[in-house]
Amino acid sequence: MTRQELVKQIKKKKSFLCIGLDVDVTKIPSHLLKLEDPIFEFNKEIIDATHHLAVAYKPNTAFYEAYGIKGWKSLEKTISYLNEKHPEIFTIADAKRGDIGNTSTMYAKAFFEDLNFDSVTVAPYMGSDSVEPFLAFEDKFTILLALTSNKGGLDFQGLKINDEEVYKKVLEKSLTWNNSGNLMFVVGATKATYFKSIRKIVPNHFLLVPGVGAQGGNLQDVCKYGLNKDIGLLINSSRGIIYARNDAGFAQKAQEQARILQQQMEIILSK
Repeated sequence: MTRQELVKQIKKKKSFLCIGLDVDVTKIPSHLLKLEDPIFEFNKEIIDATHHLAVAYKPNTAFYEAYGIKGWKSLEKTISYLNEKHPEIFTIADAKRGDIGNTSTMYAKAFFEDLNFDSVTVAPYMGSDSVEPFLAFEDKFTILLALTSNKGGLDFQGLKINDEEVYKKVLEKSLTWNNSGNLMFVVGATKATYFKSIRKIVPNHFLLVPGVGAQGGNLQDVCKYGLNKDIGLLINSSRGIIYARNDAGFAQKAQEQARILQQQMEIILSK
């Protein structure tokens, strides 16, 4: 998927909502557990109920790897279903990979070629040669961890080197890497006031923003500082949507929660 295609979808749906498919079988409705592949069936119902409200889906691969080969098959079926039924939707493998060059190349092949995701999250700690193999794939995006929404995110990301925080140095350095136009960045919604300074460094790149909803991030604050000329934001919500209800009506309730966020986004985009 190209950047232009993503922007077109955002404008068409009046939404920049990303739904996280972080499936824990202990939390899904019990009637699904009787089916052959409860994880895929859960995802399918969520997708069927919300695809017209979201522009992206983000499975966190840990929630699939935890179930071994069965979980990986569920992930494969989920991404195949999305690519077949809704090819206009942007897909994110939330895998947080990053290793020496030849290993990163294999990670990139796994997610971009075998599974055919549009993007993958990558950790920058090992530097350019661990990230550039992902960036080498045309019309695929590498989403670099910059400023995360977790409690300990600032333990290292907020440390200062020559009076500048590490996360800012990561942003600046990444722009010098080959094919840096294929970069997006993870910036947590719980750090909304940081967006102003981040946009000074990366004014044109897309930001993937977790933390709205269950983690306490505020959509209005994020948009105030984070929007750019192409919208430039993908706001992720996981638990607040997919686990809004735990019975046969879970997909309908997920649609209602997704619609609330989409309508808020539509108002923001209309201003």
